Amino acid sequence: MTSPDDGRTAADDTPERYRPGYEVVAEQVLNFIAEQDLRPGDRLPTEQGLAELLGATRNVTREALKTLAALGRVSVRKGAGIFVAASSGVLSSDELAHYQPTSMDHVLMLLDYRQLIEAETARRSASLATPPEVRAIRQAAAASLAAGKQSDAESFAGTDASFHDGISIAAHNVFLQASVANVRRLAAQSDVLLFHGDVPGSLEVAGQQHLAIADAIADGDSDRAAHLMIEHIDTTRHQFERKIRDRLFNVGPRIGTTDRGGTGSRTDAAVAERPERDTTAS
Repeated sequence: MTSPDDGRTAADDTPERYRPGYEVVAEQVLNFIAEQDLRPGDRLPTEQGLAELLGATRNVTREALKTLAALGRVSVRKGAGIFVAASSGVLSSDELAHYQPTSMDHVLMLLDYRQLIEAETARRSASLATPPEVRAIRQAAAASLAAGKQSDAESFAGTDASFHDGISIAAHNVFLQASVANVRRLAAQSDVLLFHGDVPGSLEVAGQQHLAIADAIADGDSDRAAHLMIEHIDTTRHQFERKIRDRLFNVGPRIGTTDRGGTGSRTDAAVAERPERDTTAS
């Protein structure tokens, strides 16, 4: 069983990569919501109640709730309690409400869905994009490549979002646009909880793929645009799989080291409080 206070497995003494305590508890809270079949608006136990239920300290539980609130998964209302947050998008089925951002199965299913949705938006964009929309897509792709060459994750995140959003807008279908936005919102949750905002792949490679897709859309080549988008998301899948394997099996720093700090440290709290950012090389 995993201890939420040190992120280690008690079943054996095999060294494992360090996981901050708040991250483990955040995952357990999401599992609790799914197991109890809670819906948006349903009340969760108190902070102290969750800490006791999960065998965690109250401070670690508080940081986990801050993280989940920043991700839009729970709502902490002062004087009222803790609630399952309502979905910010139009897709609010039980499956999406119970998305587990640290589950490999869920991440891969999400990438499958993303591949279907974004390949179709790319296909339609190549046929329907207006000249201003094509220019916006190409500019975002070029900017993402420039940021990638500089390994500037923060700039890349903004240009990456502009690129994918631009393609969904150029497809001229509000439901496809909403689907792309929802998929990227869920993927960003995995980015925060699995990688702490780190990038699981090469930004420069992603930028080059963006530019190739943009060129296909500019040329009006629907089949090539869709094919390149499928390849692009396949690359993202392989990056996720490799990064998760590294995370699970590589030896990392332990509590008390200067790399991460102890559970509930200033480093952990800073990660928990920062807003959601999609920095995945996608």
